[in-house]
Amino acid sequence: MIKRHLPFAAVAVLALVAAPLLLEPFRLGLLAKYLCYAIVALGIGLAWGKGGMLTLGQGVFFGLGGYSMAMYLKLTEGGGLPDFMVWSGVEKLPALWVPFANPVFAVTMAVLGPVAIALILGTLVFRQRVRGAYFAILTQALAAAMVILLVGQQGLTGGTNGMTNFFELFGQDLAEDSTQRVLYLVVATVLGVLYLLTRQLVNSRYGKLLVAVRDGEDRVRFLGYDPALVKTVTFAASAGMAGLAGALFVPVVGIISPALLGVVPSLELVVAVAVGGRHVLAGAVLGAVVMGYAKTAFSEQFADGWLYLQGALFILVMTLAPKGIAGIARGVAGRLRSARAT
Repeated sequence: MIKRHLPFAAVAVLALVAAPLLLEPFRLGLLAKYLCYAIVALGIGLAWGKGGMLTLGQGVFFGLGGYSMAMYLKLTEGGGLPDFMVWSGVEKLPALWVPFANPVFAVTMAVLGPVAIALILGTLVFRQRVRGAYFAILTQALAAAMVILLVGQQGLTGGTNGMTNFFELFGQDLAEDSTQRVLYLVVATVLGVLYLLTRQLVNSRYGKLLVAVRDGEDRVRFLGYDPALVKTVTFAASAGMAGLAGALFVPVVGIISPALLGVVPSLELVVAVAVGGRHVLAGAVLGAVVMGYAKTAFSEQFADGWLYLQGALFILVMTLAPKGIAGIARGVAGRLRSARAT
């Protein structure tokens, strides 16, 4: 048992201790951003890899968490209305914004808001036995509708530009390197805790039931279980992770806009999970970090054609290793064990 946890412990120590010491502030901020995406990918790995629910709209829940935190940060600036409301001609703070002046309420809504929406959507959809490609298209349509809603509410959400220009969080200057270093440690710690909790869930009796629903939903129903309830709870858990990731993303990156939570970002997260290996939780996390790093590296070196390189990376991994990077690692580990036994 101890040997099985050694790789996780090594990576955790490297992330928490070595990264802040070895990376300059800009690169450390990029790594924190990748880890925010990794939290979303962890939820996708749970819902898709273990539960068989291909969700193409996680950007919606990510955006809800991000906008909740952004509203709080805007209200801490002081001086009256947020800047974009002044530009939009809003004269009084909307009632919807008032509760978000409380940080506890903002963080709570960043998580519980996505969970509540996922519970309602999952109850309505899974009770009607909607699954497979139909469920994926439905979640994708939800992401598209969310973008239209946010863009159309200029006075409430900042419209196309979203919200930016955040200056402090809990009294700490966000421009300071020390604050960004603390934010990185918080993001890395949250990711580690969520990974351990999700892994424990997957290894529990509920996790085995979830996999059984994925592989034979009708058989599970005939055995007396409720597949709709199992899938709804899992879908809600993945939504909560995405919302929390969005709340952490805003102070780390300094912006939230509809462009970060639409159809394309949601698809990119699914692609990242597929590259890492959707059937392994660690693979989903690794895929998000690898794809985030590749996107940055390719865009820096090849400004005109980095999208083609990113697509080529996805095609190459999926062609040579359909089970992703985690599948390659498992295959190598299996060969090494066989060689030792021989």
